[in-house]
Order: sequence, then structure tokens, then C-alpha cells
Amino acid sequence: MAPKLVVMGGGNMGTALVHGLLAAGWTPGSLAVVEVDDARRSALCPELPGTEVMAEPVAAADAVVAVKPADGESACRSLVRVGVSRVVSLMAGVRLARLESWLGPDVAVVRAMPNTPVVVGAGISVISGGRVVREEDLEWAEELLGTVGKVLRLSEPSLDAVTGLSGSGPAYLFYVAEAMIQAGMAAGLSETVSSALVLWTVAGSARLLVESGETPQGLRDRVTSPGGTTEAGLRVLGDRDVAGAFVEAVAKATERSRELGR
Repeated sequence: MAPKLVVMGGGNMGTALVHGLLAAGWTPGSLAVVEVDDARRSALCPELPGTEVMAEPVAAADAVVAVKPADGESACRSLVRVGVSRVVSLMAGVRLARLESWLGPDVAVVRAMPNTPVVVGAGISVISGGRVVREEDLEWAEELLGTVGKVLRLSEPSLDAVTGLSGSGPAYLFYVAEAMIQAGMAAGLSETVSSALVLWTVAGSARLLVESGETPQGLRDRVTSPGGTTEAGLRVLGDRDVAGAFVEAVAKATERSRELGR
């Protein structure tokens, strides 16, 4: 029996989605992963027992394309040959018009921009539908990507800013974590202690921000006592215009996304 969904690409994004679908109740036999690299394919077989891992796609109505953009055209054209009718693309920078030219006018195409926390089921993805996409196709894409995090809908022109903010955003936060660990060590803590303090501070603060329903500024104000230690530290960040640096970083990443999509 043909699988219900074919996932093109057995890298981090594709595999994370498969794990999310399995955790949500999909049966292993309803999924297939296409991975052209022999070594990666061999590694995926024991990781995904019961899910067929193959070098070429088989007939299926639905597919997810999670390959590198350079391999996107060949992946899409191979899906056309097996009769796919709708596709979600996770390829960064590959616009709907190009996807539709590869897949043909009858295939419903949804473009998605996920970020790397999908690998732990805590990502966020933004989706945008192509010319022949219906409401049910968008709901289908939301259901798939909802197994690995939150999903938003936006028009395609917004996806460059999404890429610059949430697509690249984890790297910004990892950079901050690196800097904080180094700062702790400079203040006299061991690397082990500093790392533990920073990682749990970042994880706990993110959870508090999500679950409390308060704004970032509101939570920051609650921690900042007049004349206290936090105020002293924040004053340094303000003097160095750290907020402005983040604005510039997102703007640069957004522009680069536009360039890659041309």
C-alpha cells in the first residue's frame, strides 16, 4: 500500500517532522522518507522502524520537500512523476512561483518557513499558499507542521522578514547564550557552572515568557529594581545599543533572504 505522506529529505527538518507525526499518532507505514545519501539512509532505517526509507519516491498524494534548495528542482520533478497532488516545501528562499514551475499548475503548493527548534517539537513555522491552494490544503499543512510547534499564516512577501527574525532567530539566541557563558567565566565562575546557569536561565525565561502571558517588557520590569543589579546590567546593554544591533541583524538577514530568492 502506498504511504499517505512522502517526506523528501532525511535531514534534521524532515526527520523531526516524521518524529512529530509519529508522536501525534500517525502509523509508521503511512509515512515514507526519501533520502538519496546511502549512509544517511542506512542510519534512518533503525531510527524509524516500520517507516520505509528509500532512494526514490513512490506514488503518494501528499509530500513534504525538506531537501537543500539546490536539490529542490530534482526533488519536485520526481514527485510529479509519481503523481503527487499537494506539497509543503520547507526549503528556505525557494519562492512559490519557482516551486509551481517545477511541480506544474495542478499541484497545490504550500511554502513553509520553520525554524530549528522543530527538532525538539518547539519550533514555529509560517506558511503561505500558492495559486491553487484551498483552505483544506492550508489546514493540512497546519496539521502537519503543528506536530512540531506553532504555525502561523502570512502572505509570501512576509516570509523574508520571517526568515530574518524566526528562521535566523535561534542563532541570535545561541550567540547571546555563548556571550553570557563567557561573561560568567570572566566573573570567576567555572565553564561548567556558568553553562548550567545560562542554559537554565534561558530555558526558564523562555518558558515564563510563553506561559505567563506577560509582555517581555512587563517581565523585564518585574526583575528590574531601581538601583539594583539588573538595572546596572541593563544600562550597559542600553549604552551599547544592543537593541539596535538586533534590529540591524534582522534587517540584514531579511535582505539576504530576498537576495537568495531572486
